[in-house]
Amino acid sequence: MKKIIIAMLATAMIMACSDNKTIDGVEYSTYGLMNNEDEKSDSIKYKVCVGNVIWGAVLAETVIAPIYFFGFDMWEPVAKK
Repeated sequence: MKKIIIAMLATAMIMACSDNKTIDGVEYSTYGLMNNEDEKSDSIKYKVCVGNVIWGAVLAETVIAPIYFFGFDMWEPVAKK
């Protein structure tokens, strides 16, 4: 049973909910707390990816997962402002 749960968690980790988005021919990437100055565009609306916030909280003891989810993949581009 433990192996099944681990396999399901690993599969879910691969399928994160946030994705890069192409708007008017330009691809905008997701950003988080650590790379917001590099990746965030002022002309694009972003929304918080709730799935990544939940995964970051659930896997808080692993240390690496929250750094990824909160640091680099928390907001995803939605549309132009």
